[in-house]
Amino acid sequence: MDDGTLFAPVAPAQGQTLGNLPEFTVSELSARLKRTVEDAFPFVRVRGEISRVTRNANGNCYFDLKDENAVLAAVVWKLGWARLKIKPEQGLDVVCTGRLTTYQGQSRYQLVVERIELAGIGALMAMIEERRKRLAAEGLFDAARKRPLPYLPDVIGVVTSPTGAVLRDIMHRLMDRFPRRVILWPVMVQGERAAAEITAAIRGFDALMVGGRIPRPDVIIVARGGGSVEDLLAFSEEIVLRAVADCTIPIISAVGHETDTTLIDFVSDRRAPTPSAGAEMAVPVRRELSESVAGFGERLSHTVERLFGDRRRTLVALARALPRADSLFALPRQRYDASAERLKSALGQNLQRHAVRLSRSGALLRPRIVADAIGRHGKAIDGLGNRLDRAYRARIGLGARQLHACARVLDSVSYRAVLERGFALVRGARGELRRRAAEIAPGEKLQLVFADAEARVTADGKTAVRRGPPKPGQGELF
Repeated sequence: MDDGTLFAPVAPAQGQTLGNLPEFTVSELSARLKRTVEDAFPFVRVRGEISRVTRNANGNCYFDLKDENAVLAAVVWKLGWARLKIKPEQGLDVVCTGRLTTYQGQSRYQLVVERIELAGIGALMAMIEERRKRLAAEGLFDAARKRPLPYLPDVIGVVTSPTGAVLRDIMHRLMDRFPRRVILWPVMVQGERAAAEITAAIRGFDALMVGGRIPRPDVIIVARGGGSVEDLLAFSEEIVLRAVADCTIPIISAVGHETDTTLIDFVSDRRAPTPSAGAEMAVPVRRELSESVAGFGERLSHTVERLFGDRRRTLVALARALPRADSLFALPRQRYDASAERLKSALGQNLQRHAVRLSRSGALLRPRIVADAIGRHGKAIDGLGNRLDRAYRARIGLGARQLHACARVLDSVSYRAVLERGFALVRGARGELRRRAAEIAPGEKLQLVFADAEARVTADGKTAVRRGPPKPGQGELF
């Protein structure tokens, strides 16, 4: 009999026998308990610490809520999991809101959770700290995996709210420093959907192809203004942090003010204290860059001028040390002229000796044979004579040209050309060359060789030391 009464008397009343007590099946009693519990606690808020968190293949999550004295079973169904702002994590101190019901299969009651809130700022900070330690142990915050920022990016991606002042601050700083192309991916920066939208924006920028219709950013700025710890919670969500770690584009985190810290600051490639500072990190100052380039140009110009001046002075010094070509080749030219005269005379004498021998040999021949031979070979002999004369003249001309060329080279390096310009060659008494004044002893006999003659002198023992080039009209020791 189901009269809506849950509890029966512990003992039969006076005059009542045990046979008059109502009898229930297990299922009936479980059903009555379920209705009674659900009617008495249709919607409750329970505070406790989460433990023994498990989630099965169907997407349902089971955990326990406990305090010092009791444990309450709790469940989050698959459809309610996506609506949870705070996901169940081991050790969190939370306030769960939901319906109390019973589970007939195990004769226990449980809380069907529809909403989870952290029990105060301490619990929230504890959750963030636990997440930071866990991700740090995985290596997501290691400095070795952080990428350098490009010096001057062509395209900058910005992930932030399109309606806040953050976007205006970023654009203002970029225009002041170095205008660049900016692509905005609008997202919510607070609330239940914020973490999912920020994650989608970072992965979306990273998926863009180089040279595609939408330019791929060279650097990404994830930005938001200041706020409470709860307001900035989306930037400490694990899905956002893993998206930043997986992104191949360098990321600047510019979330909150200087004193605000979120976990995205640890995993990003560079942390900026404010959104405006993030824009300053992304690009250099164009005016300073122009001044630096101009300074480098001036330094390069001065260096080139100084280099050419040094080379010019070195060339002039080397040219002054070289002798004149006429003086260098004077002696070889004279030797060539003498050799040419002797060669001409020798060729004539040789020809005369051969003519005499020929005459003597011809006298021994019979007149008719000689006449016949002369007749047969006269023209050949005349041709040979002409060829010999041409060869002689060609050989003499070639030798003359070679000798003149050698004479010009010799004149260019001969010390006599230096003597012709007013210098003198100093030799000792035995003819040894003296190049330094320190090599001359007082009273030593010297030979001064000039362009036209030599002069013998005696050193007076006084050594004049002069630095730099000579004054006009003064000679130099060579």
